Amino acid sequence: MTLTPSRTAPARSPLGLRGLRAAVAWTHRASAQARAAALLVEHRQAQTEIVPNPHLTQDWANAIVRSPLLLDSVRAAIGPNVAVENTFLVMKWPGTEFTVPWHQDGIGSRVELDPRRSLAAWIAISDAPAAAGCLDVIAGSHLRGYLPHAPEADTGQERGRADAVSEEPEGLPVSIPVKAGKALLMDTRLLHRSCPNTTDRVRIALNVRYVAPDGIVRRDPTCPSLLPVSGSGWSSSPTE
Repeated sequence: MTLTPSRTAPARSPLGLRGLRAAVAWTHRASAQARAAALLVEHRQAQTEIVPNPHLTQDWANAIVRSPLLLDSVRAAIGPNVAVENTFLVMKWPGTEFTVPWHQDGIGSRVELDPRRSLAAWIAISDAPAAAGCLDVIAGSHLRGYLPHAPEADTGQERGRADAVSEEPEGLPVSIPVKAGKALLMDTRLLHRSCPNTTDRVRIALNVRYVAPDGIVRRDPTCPSLLPVSGSGWSSSPTE
């Protein structure tokens, strides 16, 4: 079933006309690579592809979403009060058909975010060159607002089905390679995808959705509570 957004937010974006900011530092390269090595050891046998919300259970992920370098850039975009709405650890193993279709991070079957008060961060824990399945983006595509979307075709994989846009994207896709220790910030309406990893090394990234107060339009009540990481503009137990 195709879903239509409940509303279309104004074109204004906290990340400007392109709707993205690349090469944002979150840690030193060596520190990121050490974390990637530890995750590789932990998940190699199971070939884990997706871990939902590790920031709630894993100290290393909780530390990443609170990175002072990263939060400086997030606060500059959406203000001093920031909470984490959702995270996903994504591991693309060599030789697997793992494609993420065109989608927008701020809308899906369980959530819709106000793009003026939210943003997405794609955090490279390992190097993500184009061949490893880095993100392809369409700069400026956020200016069209949220698009109708529906779950992608069932691939039979344990990782589940992404909420993909239901129409062919307009514009020229551009690959954004990201080095370990850097991040890509995106407007939550920005169209992006990722292709399979064709290298001989695993590609590891943490996807984060950050929100400011009043940044949530719609959210499934079964989702975990928000995790405040900056500022004082939050109740003691925020749920939306």
